[in-house]
Amino acid sequence: MHLSSDDLVFWEYGWVKLNLTIITTWILMVALGGGCFLLTRRLSSAIHIPRWQHVLEVVLLGIQAQIEEVGLAQSRRYISFIGTLFLFVVVANLAAIIPGYEPPTGSLSTSTALAICVFIAVPLFGIREIGVRGYLKSYLHPTPVMLPFNIISEISRTLALAIRLFGNIMSGGMIIAILLTITPFFFPVVMHALHLLTGLVQAYIFSILATVYIAAATRGEGA
Repeated sequence: MHLSSDDLVFWEYGWVKLNLTIITTWILMVALGGGCFLLTRRLSSAIHIPRWQHVLEVVLLGIQAQIEEVGLAQSRRYISFIGTLFLFVVVANLAAIIPGYEPPTGSLSTSTALAICVFIAVPLFGIREIGVRGYLKSYLHPTPVMLPFNIISEISRTLALAIRLFGNIMSGGMIIAILLTITPFFFPVVMHALHLLTGLVQAYIFSILATVYIAAATRGEGA
């Protein structure tokens, strides 16, 4: 039994490796990019719209509402980043229903890459809203003594974001694999359903935390 899809290496040259995590991540990105292109090229503004467009609008409005509830009034500015994060994580997790598929989010490298995206996006959004000076001053909030603690908090929450997603998805996959060797049918089916639910919840938590961090940065509230 392997710990994650990182362990399944198909090609290696020096420190460069092509493993299952990279392959599934790129397949997901191509599938999501191609699916978005196909679904959005014929959008209609008429009164009667196709059912698939109804579904798209429900998903889009749902993400937009969640962003606004966290405190980002101009949700259109952030929906491309936060929506992409959510859709990638949720599709990566729910695709576990496909036999033989292993979610790339169960790899520490993928979850770390997603957390680094948030780490980079937070100051960029913050600087765009309140300027470089305003954003840097947020690290001195509420007093300059808090500067090192705010920097440590910024780094630690990024690590926590990565490890939370990796730990939950990886542990769910391992439990299913263990149960498959003990009981061949009933428990794996139940656990698989719970694993899909956990994947959906983790995608929501990851996106909401990213939104909270961005909202704090745009208000100059510090880390």
